[in-house]
Amino acid sequence: MKETSLEEIRLTELPLGSKAKITKHDESELHLTLLEMGCVPGEPVWLEMVAPLGDPIAIQIAGYHLSIRKKDAEKIWVSVI
Repeated sequence: MKETSLEEIRLTELPLGSKAKITKHDESELHLTLLEMGCVPGEPVWLEMVAPLGDPIAIQIAGYHLSIRKKDAEKIWVSVI
């Protein structure tokens, strides 16, 4: 796995209500699906809600709302805006 800068965190570590920009994805079978859902590097993302038990999370990206499982969100790296 590549080393990340101090500014990059996983999407699941982003505080509720915070905005960030997607920087990369971990290489996995989900990589293409994330791209198709609009989770492309450089795209701004806003963490809107987290379910009471922490899974799933709701984000706003590319002009729409997306619910994503926590295990899938852990594969997305972001840089806080």
